[in-house]
Amino acid sequence: MSKSTLDIVNNDSQRPWRRANTWLVVALLAVVLAGAMAGCACLGVVRFSWAEMWTSPIFWQLRLPRVVLTVLVGAMLSVSGAVYQSVFRNPLTDPYVLGISSGASLGAAIAILLGLEALLLGVGGMALLTGLLTMLIIFKVATIGNRMHTSTLLLTGVCLTFLITAIISLLMALRQDKMESIIFWTMGSFASASWLDVIILVPVALAGLFVVVYYSKDLNLLLAGSETAKSLGVEVEKVKRRLLLATTLMVAFSVSTCGVIGFVGLVVPHCVRLVCGANNRKVVPYSIFVGGLFLLLCDTAARTLLPPNELPVGSITALVGAPMFIVLLYKSKRKY
Repeated sequence: MSKSTLDIVNNDSQRPWRRANTWLVVALLAVVLAGAMAGCACLGVVRFSWAEMWTSPIFWQLRLPRVVLTVLVGAMLSVSGAVYQSVFRNPLTDPYVLGISSGASLGAAIAILLGLEALLLGVGGMALLTGLLTMLIIFKVATIGNRMHTSTLLLTGVCLTFLITAIISLLMALRQDKMESIIFWTMGSFASASWLDVIILVPVALAGLFVVVYYSKDLNLLLAGSETAKSLGVEVEKVKRRLLLATTLMVAFSVSTCGVIGFVGLVVPHCVRLVCGANNRKVVPYSIFVGGLFLLLCDTAARTLLPPNELPVGSITALVGAPMFIVLLYKSKRKY
């Protein structure tokens, strides 16, 4: 590993918060997130006190499943973004920018048109299938020989996003009776969150996050490049396949429950790295909680800013993420 890479990964001694015990910080973040979940569950068109919260059907049947689902999706999207940025060694990559979220939304749209919503994994299964297919197409186009070009990767993702958006628009024009349901997937919303969605998402989240945390040390080595990682004993291709499969599963199932929500995987890992450095053994666990908190606050804003109307949560995350993406792109323009 080069000295510069070692400096990036092992710079915990430079600032006090980088020397902090990882699990102590995780415990603190968990407490903050739990408090935010309880507080956000009290907010909405119908408001109630802490005492009323525990006996309210609105809290147990509507607010709580929505809050839990929002945190799960935020955690999965942010961790997926952290993985993509480390694997491809580019801070501009995330599931939305790469087009994987859009690919999964196409599968969800097709499932809706085919009337598969009633099946347990009908929409989720189609979202997973098209998400994986989109990922394979992007990687195939961006790979020349044994090397994956990040600039080509990003351009391919952007082009596929435009193509998929056009296809979804065409589907909506052909089946206007399904337009409202399809629009849900393209704008992102937790309005229909239920305990069934939570039950479906929990095992996917636990499995995917476990895989990423398990390989967080290998992610650090991948920052030095594939050849260097191989020389240090990492089975590069196998690790990449497992990480990308785990993250694509999380992204696809997230899309199947709430639609496309962009920029979470871009904003959260980048902000976490600004605070704690590039060590993925810290970035990954921190991103789980910070991502859940970020999306929770965005969704709370989406449903409380203009009551009784509700804004698409994807619009809120884009208002934060798009300017940051432009700044990162400007800083990285010399690489293209």
